[in-house]
Amino acid sequence: MRRLELLAPAKDLSCGIAAIDCGADAVYIGAGKFGARAAAGNSVEDIARLADYARRFRAKVYVTLNTIIYDNEIDEIRHLVERLASTGIDAILVQDLAMLSLTAGTGIPLHASTQTDIRTKDDVRLLKRLGFARVVLARELSLEEIRAIHVAVPDIELEAFVHGALCVSYSGACYASQHFFARSANRGTCAQFCRMKFDLVDSAGAVVKRGSHLLSLKDLALINRLEELADAGITSFKIEGRLKDAAYVKNVVSAYSGRLDELCRRRSDDYARSSSGTAEHDFTPDIRKTFNRGYTEYFFNGRQPGIASFDTPKATGEKVGIVKKIEGKCVIITGFKALSNGDGVCFFDGNNELQGFRINRAEANRLFPLAMPEGLKVGMALYRNKDAAFDKLLSQNVATRKIPIKLTFSATPGGFSLAAESELGQSVKAEICLAHEPANKPQPDYLRTLLSRWGNTIYKPAEVNIEGNAEQYFVQSSAITRLRHDLARQLDEQIQAGNQTLKEVPSLKQQGQIALNQHFKPKNVSNLISRELYEQIGCRDFDVAPEVDPTDFNLPLMQCKHCLRYALGHCEKHGGTRPAWREPLFLHFGTDRRVRLDFDCKACQMNVWPCDNAQETIKTKHGRRNDLTQ
Repeated sequence: MRRLELLAPAKDLSCGIAAIDCGADAVYIGAGKFGARAAAGNSVEDIARLADYARRFRAKVYVTLNTIIYDNEIDEIRHLVERLASTGIDAILVQDLAMLSLTAGTGIPLHASTQTDIRTKDDVRLLKRLGFARVVLARELSLEEIRAIHVAVPDIELEAFVHGALCVSYSGACYASQHFFARSANRGTCAQFCRMKFDLVDSAGAVVKRGSHLLSLKDLALINRLEELADAGITSFKIEGRLKDAAYVKNVVSAYSGRLDELCRRRSDDYARSSSGTAEHDFTPDIRKTFNRGYTEYFFNGRQPGIASFDTPKATGEKVGIVKKIEGKCVIITGFKALSNGDGVCFFDGNNELQGFRINRAEANRLFPLAMPEGLKVGMALYRNKDAAFDKLLSQNVATRKIPIKLTFSATPGGFSLAAESELGQSVKAEICLAHEPANKPQPDYLRTLLSRWGNTIYKPAEVNIEGNAEQYFVQSSAITRLRHDLARQLDEQIQAGNQTLKEVPSLKQQGQIALNQHFKPKNVSNLISRELYEQIGCRDFDVAPEVDPTDFNLPLMQCKHCLRYALGHCEKHGGTRPAWREPLFLHFGTDRRVRLDFDCKACQMNVWPCDNAQETIKTKHGRRNDLTQ
């Protein structure tokens, strides 16, 4: 049997708790610095509180320290790691391999973040030999590529994204934001260059496509593919969204948790959830009602059409109707869905720009906007991107999580006992000295009612047995309350004691010389520790991070599996027509800026190159070159 993990994002402590309550087996959360989402940092104290809460259900907490690190930050991050080690977290996600050295001696396992750009079995094999406990695979991999990696390297945990926003470039291989805006994706401050609007222009100056979001992808949704991913070797199913609010977390986690529960029930000999407890929901999750740019399965089954969202990078939501008539301040629609006061709806105007309005009042198919939008015309489609009633519901506590227990209440020679067995494998017992006072009549139902009242604890009796003729005696409710409290205390103590002690990761010295794939070339090297590590394992050819020295940068700004040749129907390799344009193609943006597109058909990849002076330098936030290059 393999244990499956639903891994949820936690913007903050409250989001993390909500994720666990809704069924997450683990959460990932950013510390105050050094996370790939700089705007989602948390104090060590809050991370400790989240770890304490998660341990009640044997859920796990992973901390993201997955940025590249500068030499002048080494002491700071070493101190942060020491503080995190005292919180009982279960792993750290990293990009910079200097973290192998900086976490040595803490006993904290390391997970290789998707920022390490893990595409092949050789990448996975190398990271395993370096001591990583888990790798987060590139989002662009197909099911068959994932299966091949698992077959080749079966003894390492594989994690895959199953839901949320998609970066158009392989993660860790995007430098566009740094190049144009001095905001590094590898430092957690991405400016979302890929969500901008571009003109596609050929080498003769002809405009192929004007004013479109040509690099903006739809959002990932593999909710219908969890079983196939599990069979291919995925252990952890990751939901993207460390900048998303609690409503997003509650809805998406609940939806995916329900699917994993169903899979584990149906194939109980093969799979089980990695944490304990059962989430009980007070709502019906629906991922269509949560922020999304439209959904795609991306490259799950290989290259497929329709993965991009050229019209807008914003959420349009579900289609709800067509504008039938406009009368003064009223919009009359032919509706597919019932709309409510406070709902937000949007539409594409005559310039194909997304516009929207809030419904102040809805009367059947008559909508009264808070302010009548400009550009709305008869025949336009309306989409609901804010469901007020659903959002209000999710603002409340919509789920509770309980650990099922089996209770046995018995009469003993000196009183009574109450024993409990939990799904965690715990077995505890409490006794009370009490005279046996015969009841007027047997009272099994009364006893079961008292024994089932566990209030605000995390335990829920799934089975209550009465033995030893205990139902023949009168037992005061206060006595049963004391027995319950004693059992709850013992169960809590066993949970705390039963959490596994973290194991030390083997040091590089213990690993010895590591054979590198001949094509392996490290990139994003930003400090002396990581450079020395690569030299130690036999690699002396590496790329210095552009944040450190932009003058020595010779990689594409982006490496994309998404291909505009294919998306526009002109990939002859996949049955498209020969294009009329003259290559190379360029993406124009702003007033006078552009990038060049390079189609690497052998790798089935589109690369994005800068067109400005390759020697142009960009001032980094720390205002000078890093010590590595001085």
